[in-house]
Amino acid sequence: MISKDGFDFKFNPDACKKCEGNCCIGESGYIWVNPKEIEAIANFLGIDKNIFIDRFLIKVGYKYSIKEKPYKKGYACIFFENGCKIYPVRPNQCKTFPFWERYKDERYYEELKNECPGVIFNEK
Repeated sequence: MISKDGFDFKFNPDACKKCEGNCCIGESGYIWVNPKEIEAIANFLGIDKNIFIDRFLIKVGYKYSIKEKPYKKGYACIFFENGCKIYPVRPNQCKTFPFWERYKDERYYEELKNECPGVIFNEK
């Protein structure tokens, strides 16, 4: 079980094996990547960084986000297909889920419960 200060829940990473990637699919959104992550993912895929940017990213203002694709009744990260295809080098945004700042706010607890079967809320 993983816990972090400031969060009212623990996370069981073993639940990811049974989950169908709820954190990678659903409503459309942004999957932010920084220059270091872009380089790491491009190297992992064995392609030039500029080709990776052109093929797999969209530019939003001054930042980059990984493209999405239609998936089931929503969207998925372009690298999601029965699991994450870039898992060892996935962006920090993905690595830190479910410990995102928004989930410190109990208004989002129900959303988190529905999205992640590995979240176990602390008893009060």
